[in-house]
Amino acid sequence: MPFGKALGMALIVTLTGLCLQMFLAVTADHPPVILTFLAAIYFLCFLAQATGRAGALPFMILVVAVMLPLLTLLHYDLGSSVLALLVGGIVEGIVWAWVAHAAFPHRGLTGSGQPPAIHHQRPIPRALASGAILLGAVAICLTNDRFATALVIPITVASMLMQLDVLAGARAAFGLILVNIFGGAAASVVFGFVTLRHSLFFLFLSVFAVSLVLAGSAVLPRPSAKVFAGALTIFLVVLGSGISPLPGTAAETFATRIGYIILATLYSLFMAALLWPAERRVAAALPKARQ
Repeated sequence: MPFGKALGMALIVTLTGLCLQMFLAVTADHPPVILTFLAAIYFLCFLAQATGRAGALPFMILVVAVMLPLLTLLHYDLGSSVLALLVGGIVEGIVWAWVAHAAFPHRGLTGSGQPPAIHHQRPIPRALASGAILLGAVAICLTNDRFATALVIPITVASMLMQLDVLAGARAAFGLILVNIFGGAAASVVFGFVTLRHSLFFLFLSVFAVSLVLAGSAVLPRPSAKVFAGALTIFLVVLGSGISPLPGTAAETFATRIGYIILATLYSLFMAALLWPAERRVAAALPKARQ
């Protein structure tokens, strides 16, 4: 990522988080106002994604706009800490990406490593529907004490809506479910091993091994790449919430974490099939591989 683009992403995410925190502090006692404001943010993010703009930025803003309301209303200082961690993680990830590319420069053909872009014929209705689906998941977590700290549910929904294409058919949808469940199951297995062997080095090796599978598939030039990227997001969220649970809560059991992922996945698939406008998918063709 170029320096200017990296700096712009970090600044936009930071400003979005700060504005959202100040808004939540003023409107904490007015849930309808909060949900309306969140609906506008979600709509703009999904509209940018549906029109093929802004790259990874819409999903980064969605993560902030999902986590901050839940954590800030749970405890204001917790929201501030998480925002600082998110911004620090973005900057650190960009720096490590630069270091990796300097150490292992890419030798492939430039411009041929991107998956085909999907352009939706009716982006505004699709963005409205996607925003409503995500808002419903966030509203449940905000109003139901049982799901107050279940961050994996709305984040899974946001990730699914970014990955999902109902037109791909039932077989692709089933594969999407399996890949996302694999991300949560892998996190639960790694968490179990880490609890048995409290070692930072062992944790590093475990995360690195799973990342080789998920992130390795996420960078391949094919449409399913974003599915593996979403599964990696779910893996990291589930593992992080288990290793470092929120204050006043305990790490969920394996069945609970997998149950949350299955619930969020089925909810996303059902609501997308119900609310998304019917359209014909138009994809840019990949250039033919050289013999």
